[in-house]
Amino acid sequence: MLDYRFIAENLPAVKKNITDRYMKADADLVVRLFNRRTELSTALQSLQKQRNANAQAMKGKIESDKRAALIEEGKKLKDEIAAAEAELGKTEAELDVEGRRVPNMAHPQAPVGKEDKDNLEVKRVGEPTKFDFEPADHVKLGQDLDIIDFDSATKVSGTKFYYLKNEGVFLELGLVRYVLDILQKKGFTPFITPDVAKEEILEGIGFNPRGAESNVYTLEEEGTCLVGTAEITLGGYYSNMILPREKLPLRMAGLSHCFRREAGAAGQFSKGLYRVHQFTKLEMFVYCLPEDSDRFHEELRSIEEEIFVGLEIPFRVVDTCTGDLGAPAYRKWDLEAWMPGRNGGEWGEVTSTSNCTDYQARRLNIKYKDGEGKNRFVHMLNGTAIAVSRGIIAILENFQQPDGSVRLPKALVPYCGFEVIKPRP
Repeated sequence: MLDYRFIAENLPAVKKNITDRYMKADADLVVRLFNRRTELSTALQSLQKQRNANAQAMKGKIESDKRAALIEEGKKLKDEIAAAEAELGKTEAELDVEGRRVPNMAHPQAPVGKEDKDNLEVKRVGEPTKFDFEPADHVKLGQDLDIIDFDSATKVSGTKFYYLKNEGVFLELGLVRYVLDILQKKGFTPFITPDVAKEEILEGIGFNPRGAESNVYTLEEEGTCLVGTAEITLGGYYSNMILPREKLPLRMAGLSHCFRREAGAAGQFSKGLYRVHQFTKLEMFVYCLPEDSDRFHEELRSIEEEIFVGLEIPFRVVDTCTGDLGAPAYRKWDLEAWMPGRNGGEWGEVTSTSNCTDYQARRLNIKYKDGEGKNRFVHMLNGTAIAVSRGIIAILENFQQPDGSVRLPKALVPYCGFEVIKPRP
């Protein structure tokens, strides 16, 4: 969340940011509640001082009538303090609810817009793959090669689930190991993270665990949820902790399953593997000093680019518009791979990386000690190293051959143990 004092001192800019992000939040109410909390806290401190003075006066030798008066005053102060504490607690709870609705400030250069069509292309690597035959989409390729089974998964689990089989299994495992090797060389500590997290951790990261628009699977009566990304579990790893300054930055790489309800997702772009309820993802996460977060954001983006350059997949980088950022992000880069089977050939998001500044750290209470020994909030960043299902889409569709086979990028061959996936009789 944003610092309440920052909101009060920059109210017009905060309100404009809310508008630019197409979000619903009442910054005016936050300021009123913040001011009210300050007033109530001051009044409570005054009452507590009076109570302490009353208690001190009771210790001396005093006449009985004065003692009776002090006792009566003490009872009255006790009631007034209890009432003041209750009102302060209520106000703080309301402030917390309203404050969490205010999104992070967007980077000044983030394009203003409502949805992904308003994102700004800033870089392109490679050109869209051209074929001298009519290319198939990954759904047909996966079925013809007998490496993806959507029909059986629908029967067993429901729509938007899938089985990987045969070479598809080694393709997923090969992608994970290929990316892990890159990340380990760059100083990331590898993790396999839990697939379940407490609701307060999701809320701290900025995910909404409940409600019709939530994309999260909640575990009823457990107070926990299935995670949609290892960003949640990596971001919660150091919650309520003070990190030694000398240990920053911390680079983490988390492998997890990801579970998403995909509420409201429909249409051709959710076809096949592009939007599914469960997939495997390797996530990068960084804790760093505030002055370093822009630099690490570029580092995460460069790693994502390196991964897809190594996979020989054409892609472009877009600067994500304000309406598509998500509440925690200050700035977000998306990598969109060329997907020949997507509506006759289009770009499709395969990774993103966000600088969330201290927005998540405030909610999760993650700090470090600065050079003067004061506690400050860290900056937190995340980035997709590989969302395996979308990586598979890009590989199958870009590397398909006229005979229906799919050759593998050279970088994956040592990890998978084969060069080509051939159709089965």
